[in-house]
Amino acid sequence: MKKLPLIARESLSALRNQQRIILGTLLLTGTMMLPVQAQQQQSLSLPQALSLAAEHNKEVHKSRVQQEISEEEWKEKKEMRLPDVDFHASYARITDLTEYNHGLSDKVVTSTIPEWADVTSSARMPIYNGGQIKYSIKKAKQEEEISALKVQKTVNDIQIEVVATYLGVFKLMELQKLILENIKEEEDRLKEVRAFKAHGTVTGNEVLRAELQLSDMQLRLLSNKRNIAIGLHNLQTLLELPEEDVLTLDTNSLINNTLRLQPYPYYLQSGFQKEDMGIAKKQEAISQTEQRLAKSSYYPKLALFGSYGYNYPNYMFFPPNKNGYTLGKVGIEANFSLSNLYKNRSKVKLAEKRIEEEKANTEILKNQISNEVFKQYTKYQEIMDQLPVTEKAKKQATENYRIIKLKYLNQLALVTDMLDADNALLQAKYNVVSTQIDALMKHYELRYAAGQL
Repeated sequence: MKKLPLIARESLSALRNQQRIILGTLLLTGTMMLPVQAQQQQSLSLPQALSLAAEHNKEVHKSRVQQEISEEEWKEKKEMRLPDVDFHASYARITDLTEYNHGLSDKVVTSTIPEWADVTSSARMPIYNGGQIKYSIKKAKQEEEISALKVQKTVNDIQIEVVATYLGVFKLMELQKLILENIKEEEDRLKEVRAFKAHGTVTGNEVLRAELQLSDMQLRLLSNKRNIAIGLHNLQTLLELPEEDVLTLDTNSLINNTLRLQPYPYYLQSGFQKEDMGIAKKQEAISQTEQRLAKSSYYPKLALFGSYGYNYPNYMFFPPNKNGYTLGKVGIEANFSLSNLYKNRSKVKLAEKRIEEEKANTEILKNQISNEVFKQYTKYQEIMDQLPVTEKAKKQATENYRIIKLKYLNQLALVTDMLDADNALLQAKYNVVSTQIDALMKHYELRYAAGQL
């Protein structure tokens, strides 16, 4: 076989190298595209987000597990009413009995029956325990009811956090739209300023000011994008959504909803029925139950008992014999602790003080709920009063921008005046959207304070 010329061999080698590079690039590209293909696009409305938070959030799951634990503890306390049943069996080998009359040297050995065995079953059931069993069960039931209230409280706490995060991202998204519109305006204005500069009607300083304004808007855009990404990640964490999914917010129906404000007493009375108040009242009831538990030590305890067993040999008689025997007994037992009459006083006094403490906590919480409902109600009224003001300011800023722009195009205003008018219009537009979203947030905060979330 003839050898290829040197140039041909080099060309062939280069071609093979190119093929390897292309193949490697394709493989790398395919590998990099796998995570992208695994991503899922998920559109999420605010009601859907609240539903997901109630179902999947880890804090909610933890509170539900704690409720199940409380329920099992309540069932465990109820088992105190059941009798205790025991079974006992033993077998032993015993030695002869050795007696020492006058020291170790003088001993008398008596033969014994070398085996010992018994099989016995016994039962014991409390009849009256001074109310200790009854109130222990009642306390466990009250704690189980508190855990159920804590589940709903946790759900509400997580949901208001989801609302704040969701609406915060929504506000940033609206700002993003305004910044993009403003950047488009700044780019068009920069073209106009440069055109004026080419004709010698403006100075280079005005071109520089327009460029700086555009750069500032671009920096704000980058910062806002990062803030949106952070907010969406926080929302995904709260909802326990896969981190690789692409989350978009469905906010079409949020702003257009008409929010209604009920009279203040409606929210106040509702606030007094929220989970926090229910938990405080249950805690007060538990302290009263604990007082009854403390007083139960003053009373006697009664119990039924019985046993039946087989024993070998018969040591009930003397001398013992090698006969096995069965014996059973049943009866009632009473136990009364005299020392509890003076030892239990401090315990009862402590229980009384805890009742006073829980009552004070309930009243303090009632005042806190009243203050919070009033604050949120007042802030909601304030934000609703701000809405028409921001709309009016937007119209004024729009008209001011139109006039300044017309003057600027006719060389009757400086570029700084134009930039100031542009910034004022951007701020006015954002204030309208921001106030609308804040009004929605205040609506949810008022409902949360009133226990209606």
